[in-house]
Amino acid sequence: MANHHDHSHGHDHHEEHEQLKVLGFWIFVVTDCILFGTLFATYAVMMYSFAGGPTGKELFELPGIIASTFILLTSSFTSGLAVLAMNKGKVKELIAWLAVTAVLGLAFVVLEVNEFTHLMHEGATMATSGFWSAFFTLVGTHGLHVSVGLFWMVALMMQLKRRGINAVTRRKVTNLSLYWHFLDVVWIFLFTVVYLMGVM
Repeated sequence: MANHHDHSHGHDHHEEHEQLKVLGFWIFVVTDCILFGTLFATYAVMMYSFAGGPTGKELFELPGIIASTFILLTSSFTSGLAVLAMNKGKVKELIAWLAVTAVLGLAFVVLEVNEFTHLMHEGATMATSGFWSAFFTLVGTHGLHVSVGLFWMVALMMQLKRRGINAVTRRKVTNLSLYWHFLDVVWIFLFTVVYLMGVM
Protein backbone atom coordinates (compact mmCIF):
# COMPACT_ATOMS: atom_id res chain seq x y z
CA MET A 1 0.00 0.00 0.00
CA ALA A 2 2.83 2.37 0.96
CA ASN A 3 4.61 1.43 -2.26
CA HIS A 4 1.49 2.25 -4.28
CA HIS A 5 1.21 5.59 -2.45
CA ASP A 6 4.87 6.41 -3.23
CA HIS A 7 4.33 5.49 -6.87
CA SER A 8 1.20 7.67 -7.23
CA HIS A 9 2.95 10.52 -5.39
CA GLY A 10 5.92 10.23 -7.76
CA HIS A 11 3.55 10.21 -10.76
CA ASP A 12 1.75 13.33 -9.47
CA HIS A 13 5.10 15.04 -8.90
CA HIS A 14 6.18 14.16 -12.46
CA GLU A 15 2.91 15.52 -13.93
CA GLU A 16 3.30 18.71 -11.87
CA HIS A 17 6.86 19.06 -13.17
CA GLU A 18 5.65 18.62 -16.79
CA GLN A 19 2.88 21.23 -16.29
CA LEU A 20 5.45 23.68 -14.93
CA LYS A 21 7.56 23.15 -18.04
CA VAL A 22 4.52 23.80 -20.27
CA LEU A 23 3.81 26.99 -18.28
CA GLY A 24 7.46 28.01 -18.65
CA PHE A 25 7.20 27.52 -22.42
CA TRP A 26 4.12 29.76 -22.64
CA ILE A 27 5.84 32.46 -20.54
CA PHE A 28 8.72 32.27 -23.04
CA VAL A 29 6.29 32.71 -25.98
CA VAL A 30 4.65 35.73 -24.30
CA THR A 31 8.05 37.39 -23.68
CA ASP A 32 8.94 36.66 -27.32
CA CYS A 33 5.70 38.37 -28.42
CA ILE A 34 6.72 41.43 -26.38
CA LEU A 35 10.23 41.33 -27.91
CA PHE A 36 8.93 41.20 -31.49
CA GLY A 37 6.25 43.80 -30.69
CA THR A 38 9.00 46.17 -29.52
CA LEU A 39 11.11 45.49 -32.63
CA PHE A 40 8.11 46.06 -34.93
CA ALA A 41 7.35 49.34 -33.10
CA THR A 42 10.99 50.45 -33.50
CA TYR A 43 10.86 49.56 -37.20
CA ALA A 44 7.62 51.54 -37.62
CA VAL A 45 9.31 54.62 -36.10
CA MET A 46 12.43 54.22 -38.30
CA MET A 47 10.53 53.26 -41.47
CA TYR A 48 11.44 56.44 -43.37
CA SER A 49 14.76 57.28 -41.68
CA PHE A 50 17.00 56.63 -44.68
CA ALA A 51 19.61 59.35 -43.88
CA GLY A 52 20.33 59.78 -47.60
CA GLY A 53 21.16 56.07 -47.91
CA PRO A 54 19.44 53.39 -50.04
CA THR A 55 15.79 52.57 -49.40
CA GLY A 56 14.09 49.21 -49.08
CA LYS A 57 12.25 49.86 -52.34
CA GLU A 58 15.60 50.18 -54.14
CA LEU A 59 17.21 47.05 -52.68
CA PHE A 60 14.52 44.52 -51.72
CA GLU A 61 14.32 41.61 -54.17
CA LEU A 62 10.76 40.34 -53.78
CA PRO A 63 11.05 37.01 -55.73
CA GLY A 64 13.66 35.75 -53.23
CA ILE A 65 11.57 36.92 -50.28
CA ILE A 66 8.47 35.20 -51.70
CA ALA A 67 10.52 31.98 -52.08
CA SER A 68 11.64 32.28 -48.42
CA THR A 69 8.01 32.81 -47.35
CA PHE A 70 6.84 29.75 -49.30
CA ILE A 71 9.64 27.62 -47.74
CA LEU A 72 8.78 28.72 -44.19
CA LEU A 73 5.02 28.18 -44.70
CA THR A 74 5.74 24.70 -46.06
CA SER A 75 7.96 23.94 -43.04
CA SER A 76 5.09 24.93 -40.76
CA PHE A 77 2.87 22.42 -42.59
CA THR A 78 5.49 19.63 -42.28
CA SER A 79 5.90 20.35 -38.54
CA GLY A 80 2.13 19.83 -38.27
CA LEU A 81 2.52 16.47 -40.07
CA ALA A 82 5.21 15.56 -37.52
CA VAL A 83 2.71 16.12 -34.69
CA LEU A 84 0.12 13.97 -36.53
CA ALA A 85 2.70 11.17 -36.86
CA MET A 86 3.47 11.49 -33.13
CA ASN A 87 -0.24 11.23 -32.25
CA LYS A 88 -0.39 8.00 -34.30
CA GLY A 89 2.64 6.68 -32.40
CA LYS A 90 4.78 6.46 -35.56
CA VAL A 91 8.25 7.45 -34.34
CA LYS A 92 10.08 6.93 -37.69
CA GLU A 93 7.50 9.03 -39.54
CA LEU A 94 7.74 11.69 -36.82
CA ILE A 95 11.54 11.90 -37.15
CA ALA A 96 11.25 11.99 -40.96
CA TRP A 97 8.84 14.95 -40.91
CA LEU A 98 11.01 16.77 -38.37
CA ALA A 99 13.99 16.19 -40.69
CA VAL A 100 12.05 17.66 -43.65
CA THR A 101 11.06 20.63 -41.46
CA ALA A 102 14.70 21.14 -40.44
CA VAL A 103 15.92 21.05 -44.09
CA LEU A 104 13.28 23.66 -45.07
CA GLY A 105 14.21 25.79 -42.04
CA LEU A 106 17.89 25.59 -43.01
CA ALA A 107 17.04 26.64 -46.59
CA PHE A 108 15.17 29.65 -45.17
CA VAL A 109 18.20 30.67 -43.04
CA VAL A 110 20.59 30.26 -46.01
CA LEU A 111 18.36 32.49 -48.18
CA GLU A 112 18.26 35.10 -45.40
CA VAL A 113 22.06 35.10 -45.03
CA ASN A 114 22.34 35.51 -48.82
CA GLU A 115 19.90 38.44 -48.70
CA PHE A 116 21.88 40.14 -45.90
CA THR A 117 25.13 39.62 -47.84
CA HIS A 118 23.56 41.15 -50.96
CA LEU A 119 22.22 44.15 -49.01
CA MET A 120 25.60 44.81 -47.38
CA HIS A 121 27.28 44.54 -50.79
CA GLU A 122 24.84 47.20 -52.02
CA GLY A 123 25.84 49.52 -49.16
CA ALA A 124 23.05 48.81 -46.66
CA THR A 125 24.44 47.94 -43.21
CA MET A 126 23.36 48.44 -39.58
CA ALA A 127 25.28 51.75 -39.60
CA THR A 128 23.83 53.10 -42.87
CA SER A 129 20.63 54.57 -41.40
CA GLY A 130 17.93 54.15 -38.76
CA PHE A 131 15.85 52.23 -41.30
CA TRP A 132 18.53 49.62 -42.02
CA SER A 133 19.46 49.34 -38.36
CA ALA A 134 15.82 48.56 -37.47
CA PHE A 135 15.51 46.24 -40.50
CA PHE A 136 18.56 44.12 -39.68
CA THR A 137 17.61 43.92 -35.99
CA LEU A 138 14.01 42.81 -36.68
CA VAL A 139 14.68 40.39 -39.55
CA GLY A 140 17.91 39.13 -37.94
CA THR A 141 16.18 38.39 -34.62
CA HIS A 142 13.59 36.30 -36.46
CA GLY A 143 16.35 34.48 -38.35
CA LEU A 144 18.16 33.81 -35.07
CA HIS A 145 14.95 32.32 -33.63
CA VAL A 146 14.66 30.01 -36.66
CA SER A 147 18.31 28.93 -36.16
CA VAL A 148 17.64 28.16 -32.47
CA GLY A 149 14.60 26.13 -33.58
CA LEU A 150 16.83 24.10 -35.92
CA PHE A 151 19.28 23.17 -33.13
CA TRP A 152 16.30 22.27 -30.93
CA MET A 153 14.86 20.10 -33.75
CA VAL A 154 18.13 18.18 -34.31
CA ALA A 155 18.52 17.54 -30.55
CA LEU A 156 14.91 16.35 -30.38
CA MET A 157 15.35 13.97 -33.34
CA MET A 158 18.35 12.42 -31.55
CA GLN A 159 16.31 12.07 -28.36
CA LEU A 160 13.38 10.48 -30.26
CA LYS A 161 15.77 7.97 -31.86
CA ARG A 162 17.04 6.95 -28.42
CA ARG A 163 13.88 7.12 -26.31
CA GLY A 164 10.97 6.98 -28.75
CA ILE A 165 7.64 8.67 -28.02
CA ASN A 166 7.00 9.16 -24.29
CA ALA A 167 5.41 11.88 -22.13
CA VAL A 168 8.58 14.03 -22.17
CA THR A 169 9.34 13.78 -25.92
CA ARG A 170 5.63 14.29 -26.68
CA ARG A 171 5.65 17.59 -24.75
CA LYS A 172 8.88 18.67 -26.46
CA VAL A 173 7.54 17.93 -29.97
CA THR A 174 4.30 19.80 -29.18
CA ASN A 175 6.22 22.82 -27.83
CA LEU A 176 8.59 22.83 -30.80
CA SER A 177 5.69 22.72 -33.25
CA LEU A 178 3.95 25.63 -31.46
CA TYR A 179 7.24 27.59 -31.47
CA TRP A 180 7.64 26.95 -35.21
CA HIS A 181 4.06 28.06 -35.97
CA PHE A 182 4.68 31.18 -33.86
CA LEU A 183 7.75 32.04 -35.98
CA ASP A 184 5.61 31.52 -39.08
CA VAL A 185 3.01 34.02 -37.84
CA VAL A 186 5.76 36.54 -36.99
CA TRP A 187 7.21 36.10 -40.50
CA ILE A 188 3.82 36.78 -42.14
CA PHE A 189 3.64 40.10 -40.24
CA LEU A 190 7.27 40.78 -41.12
CA PHE A 191 6.75 39.97 -44.81
CA THR A 192 3.72 42.29 -44.94
CA VAL A 193 5.05 45.21 -42.90
CA VAL A 194 8.70 45.17 -43.98
CA TYR A 195 8.78 43.82 -47.51
CA LEU A 196 5.37 44.41 -49.09
CA MET A 197 4.94 47.88 -47.57
CA GLY A 198 8.65 48.54 -48.22
CA VAL A 199 8.36 48.11 -52.00
CA MET A 200 5.14 50.14 -52.32
